[in-house]
Amino acid sequence: MAHVKNHAHSQAQGHDDHHDGHVDQESLRRFGFWIFLITDVILFATLFATYIVLRNNTNGGPTGAELIEMPGIIASTFILLTSSFTSGLAVLSMNKGNLKGLIGWLAVTVLLGASFIALEVNEFVHLVHEGATISTSAFWSGFFTLVGTHGLHVSIGLVWMIGLMIQLKRHGINNITKRKVDVISLYWHFLDVVWIFVFTFVYLMGVM
Repeated sequence: MAHVKNHAHSQAQGHDDHHDGHVDQESLRRFGFWIFLITDVILFATLFATYIVLRNNTNGGPTGAELIEMPGIIASTFILLTSSFTSGLAVLSMNKGNLKGLIGWLAVTVLLGASFIALEVNEFVHLVHEGATISTSAFWSGFFTLVGTHGLHVSIGLVWMIGLMIQLKRHGINNITKRKVDVISLYWHFLDVVWIFVFTFVYLMGVM
């Protein structure tokens, strides 16, 4: 009888150790994401500083005020900020255990993000057609690098979100998918904050 109790206790302890190890892994993954986010903050801070230094170096070519079309930029901003709101609704659905709502709001976020990228690509095509390329001047080099890097991050987020939606359909809401939804939501909010700075320093100041 004592042997059976000891065996059961050992199994329970092993299960607890395994569970604790699983929790520790999830904590490490969250910590790893924060490290990644900090490096991204440093990256964008460097790009902003470079752009600010180069913003008046147009080499006699077109300036931002001459070529930037604000109506499209305002539409892009509204779309991206709305996508931040829908990603928040996805997290709320997850916290309520609503898998269908979670996937649905993630899908809406993906559609809004894809619309933002489409408008940005259209903007770049327009600028190139008007004679502004990444090699036209130092100003346009800084512009395309900063705005393009943000667009690349949004594109990565879209692929990441689509992959997560597939995983949610297969495995549902569990500790792992919860952590991944929290992470992608934070990442998406971070990109929105970066875009607010881009909108302010690149577009509004560029037009002024």
